[in-house]
Amino acid sequence: MDQTVLTRIAEALERMAPAPLDAPDFDAADAFVWHISPDRLVPMNSVNRIDLQLLIGINRSRDTLLDNSRRFARGDAANNALLWGARGMGKSSLVKAIHGALLADHPELKLVELQREDLPSVARLLNHLRQAPHRFILFCDDLSFSHDDQHYKSLKAVLDGGIEGRPDNVVFYATSNRRHLMPRDMIENERSSAINPSEAVEEKVSLSDRFGLWLGFHPCDQDEYLAMISGYCEAYGVVVDAEVLRAEAVEWQATRGARSGRVAWQFFTDLAGRHGVALTTG
Repeated sequence: MDQTVLTRIAEALERMAPAPLDAPDFDAADAFVWHISPDRLVPMNSVNRIDLQLLIGINRSRDTLLDNSRRFARGDAANNALLWGARGMGKSSLVKAIHGALLADHPELKLVELQREDLPSVARLLNHLRQAPHRFILFCDDLSFSHDDQHYKSLKAVLDGGIEGRPDNVVFYATSNRRHLMPRDMIENERSSAINPSEAVEEKVSLSDRFGLWLGFHPCDQDEYLAMISGYCEAYGVVVDAEVLRAEAVEWQATRGARSGRVAWQFFTDLAGRHGVALTTG
């Protein structure tokens, strides 16, 4: 083929290829969201989070993750963490609240959110974080995999890091409704249909074993549910008769058919609105 044609093809391919990501300005914000096509870290000037002390009923998980995060922020050894369990019990809220609580003493600590569908790009993201003089909590919310999902292979780059290893300035926190990151019925189905059942799901199930911390979140009881609402009332200055508050809160959870931290916050949002109180987060 003529050299001129080859040159034109090469130039066309260069124009089609996305431009490399400029060195991110990590001093622009405390939190970032990773996007692809093209690769970019978008600064978040305001993070949707609540105060750490308002997360009631998850004291053990809160204290464990806070201690792990504080050690990481100081530059000491820390584990990746999997927060798993009941929906609406504050898993993602806890990660954001802990980051916010540590910022005053550790302004170099950044929160970077990674979407599950963007996991294949995580190696490129880690290369940018590795070169920065900051420390990063890499956060993936609602992480799970189906039996034919190959994204889990990309997750190993975060948890194990391959030859290079996970960057020393990055720790990975993920939330999931599933302890083993994939549905139990799919695990059992693959075991029953495989020639070697023990090997059929070992690779996927072992992903959760790569997290040094497993923090379980379980449904709250009614006392914890009411305590959450009372804590919100006190924090935001909403004054309601105790018996009226209890009756309305119980009725709200009955109509929702569920009781969780999320339901408590939704009730309080309605209550605050009826009392003319504006809610702010961040």
